[in-house]
Amino acid sequence: MGTKGADRKIDYIEFNVRDIERAKAFYGTAFDWTFTDYGPDYCEFQDGRLTGGFAKSTDITASGGALVILFADDLESAQARIEKAGGKIVKPIFSFPGGRRFQFTDPEGYELAVWSDR
Repeated sequence: MGTKGADRKIDYIEFNVRDIERAKAFYGTAFDWTFTDYGPDYCEFQDGRLTGGFAKSTDITASGGALVILFADDLESAQARIEKAGGKIVKPIFSFPGGRRFQFTDPEGYELAVWSDR
């Protein structure tokens, strides 16, 4: 994740799931994905082309849905650009193992995130 030329590009997909082990069993069996566990509430997956994650959550809509995560060289600058363009910050910048990120909704109501390794 986070390489030269990745600024403002889609970099990661995250699924909120109720049961990480069940998600791993399904995607491993159906699509041969491989997994790296990061504690009881997070698991990263690799499908051979894209990397993403399963985040344990109880806040899941009936139809599910993935969180699309973009990369930014400068997180604060990306946030300012999003706000200027009409986006709304729904989770302010927070740290996690490997970097920092924030989440926003676009003018159509889609929620996305932006992360940085800086």
